[in-house]
Amino acid sequence: MEKQPFERPFIKKLHSGMPGKFGMKMDFDPITEIDGINVKDLIGEYGSPVFILSEKTIRKTLNTAKRAFTTRYPKVRFSWSYKTNYLDAVCNIYHQEGSWAEVVSGFEYDKALSNGVDGKYIIFNGPDKSAEYLEKAIQKNSLIHIDHFDEMYMLNELSDKLNKKPKVAIRVNMDTGIYPKWDRFGFNYENGEAWDAINRIMIGKKLDLVGLHTHIGTFLLAANPYKIAAGKLADLAVNIENKYNHNIKYIDMGGGFASRNTLKGAFLPGTDTVPDFDDYAEAITSGLINSQIKPDNLPLLILETGRALIDDAGYLLGTVLANKRLADGRRSTILDIGINLLFTSFWYEHIITPAQPFSHHTEETAIYGPLCMNIDVLRENVDFPLLKKNDHVVIKRIGAYNMTQWLQFITLRPRIVLIDEKGKSHLIRKNETLEVFKSLEKTPEYLNNFKL
Repeated sequence: MEKQPFERPFIKKLHSGMPGKFGMKMDFDPITEIDGINVKDLIGEYGSPVFILSEKTIRKTLNTAKRAFTTRYPKVRFSWSYKTNYLDAVCNIYHQEGSWAEVVSGFEYDKALSNGVDGKYIIFNGPDKSAEYLEKAIQKNSLIHIDHFDEMYMLNELSDKLNKKPKVAIRVNMDTGIYPKWDRFGFNYENGEAWDAINRIMIGKKLDLVGLHTHIGTFLLAANPYKIAAGKLADLAVNIENKYNHNIKYIDMGGGFASRNTLKGAFLPGTDTVPDFDDYAEAITSGLINSQIKPDNLPLLILETGRALIDDAGYLLGTVLANKRLADGRRSTILDIGINLLFTSFWYEHIITPAQPFSHHTEETAIYGPLCMNIDVLRENVDFPLLKKNDHVVIKRIGAYNMTQWLQFITLRPRIVLIDEKGKSHLIRKNETLEVFKSLEKTPEYLNNFKL
């Protein structure tokens, strides 16, 4: 018979009464498996901590988003945001589903090419595009989204040098009623800068203006700002047609759709407050079809959605290292997962779930990572079950950014595993070792000898 874990006796004040308007709080269940594979088996095979990605969830979520937009607008194309998660296996799932590649650096551009994406299906965004990579993008017929006038002038020079007309769009920033207003990237709509950029492109005749692009913010909890943005881009497209008899081929609405995570300080959970794909689709497509764009010239609608497409597909599995009692009496639990791996813990109240059945006794608990840094806090204070050393936990909705913004700091970065649609696991990124870093270092010979 297995020995039952000891739970110390304690007195806990219980609050009861009538349910609130959102109902009574429900206990969550342990996450013991992911897509049919036992969590403990995954940790046993791949170690702890370990990232897990669900291919089934990735494809299902993307197709849900596609359905929301294609049922409302006749010409839609998704373009996978490489910065959100640029693992080759992940990117190729999206490419298999018909998504183009959206990149914001030369590194990501090369990654898309190495994945087999034709240059004409790569959207090149971002404020830092070198002459070398702009030339490469021009030669490969990629869609270059101009961020500032200096980039435009560089493209004019390259057009002369290569005797080729680059395919470009301009990025437009605007006031859509949200705060903070993103005006760092692109050309402003309200002060006329965007129209000035358009005129310079059209009059210069060295660049082929094929699109208009905006990205109004990130993790937006309202859909209506997208309707405003779509309407303003549509107005620019109409003005271009009226003045130059030139039709814009596409309007790129960027990304920024929220996932179902809960932001720090939020009163209600993200699952209750975040718009769904239908909300975003209704807003954007209404802004386009109700504009003055002629029905025969409707532009292709491009979406660079990242976070909302992959967050639900990601899990981070870990292990309890120890429990301690803080000076204020609270319990603290230390995991082998640090903020260097879970970068989004800085702005999300991630749900951390036991991977085995647990007691209904809970305590106010601070959950820390293993780093020797005071800022390594996953949850400052959460009502949490009593776990013991070597118990396992699952943190869900971590598919976006954590595998691109993670750091090698104090601990090495772990393995990443993909579970395919048939329930089979695949190692898609090896764990780091000391040799990985030593292979990149060069130590001067005179520093190799010392005596202690």
